[in-house]
Amino acid sequence: MVAADLHVHTDNSDGTFRLSEVPPAARAAGLDAVAVTDHDRVHPDLDAPVVDRDGVTVIHGIELRVDAGDQQVDVLGYGVRPTDALVAEIDRLQRDRVERGRTILDCLEARLGVSIPVDPERGLGRPDIARAVVESDADYESVGAVFGDLIGDGEPCYVARDIPSFERGRELLADACAVVGLAHPLRYPEPAAALDLAPRLDAVEAAYPYGARGHTGANGELTVEDVRAVAERHDLVVTGGSDAHDRSLGDTGLSTDAYERFREAFDARL
Repeated sequence: MVAADLHVHTDNSDGTFRLSEVPPAARAAGLDAVAVTDHDRVHPDLDAPVVDRDGVTVIHGIELRVDAGDQQVDVLGYGVRPTDALVAEIDRLQRDRVERGRTILDCLEARLGVSIPVDPERGLGRPDIARAVVESDADYESVGAVFGDLIGDGEPCYVARDIPSFERGRELLADACAVVGLAHPLRYPEPAAALDLAPRLDAVEAAYPYGARGHTGANGELTVEDVRAVAERHDLVVTGGSDAHDRSLGDTGLSTDAYERFREAFDARL
């Protein structure tokens, strides 16, 4: 049974939950804890690294996309106390997101011949744009189809982001967060190379909904057991979560025992 979902997005980035909706949804899913890990943003309504909201432990987190050289990967920070350096980088990344969103929208509207009802603003992500395309164009019935045809990596309306290096991202989060971990290592084009980065962090995400909602895995090259073996070999904290962008929490995450082990390590670093 899942007790903690440590990878959740809100409408502060490209999720659909308002923060106030997260605790009741967590309770309904039988969760004791969630981590709010919005893309490239700290949540303005979480004023401490950990808060209690309606009987649910809410960990203030962040997810940064970084450039690892051969590919881009995502790094999760848990227990955020924003530093000046992290805030400055977040501001830069959000300006880049606005410009990127505007360029993607211009491309989509020219290509599809429809108006896409999205304003380029801070926190805008491709899932937001994809949902708006589904609402606006009868030819697209799913977010996955929009990514596959139009805005996924290498597709005609894809626009690359200006992101920090892995080392820079690691340093920023290490200074601001209690625990820093590699997100969903089996999702990347080169999962073995991604997993090689994990020992340079505190943690690695082992529980993840590979195969669900288009969240593909490593095509048999590696398994979750390989991820857990790396965690054990390098004494890494194990994390896990649903990567929720929609209205469902707790599809995947940590059991009560696994969450207790996470909290022990987290509290010692907080």
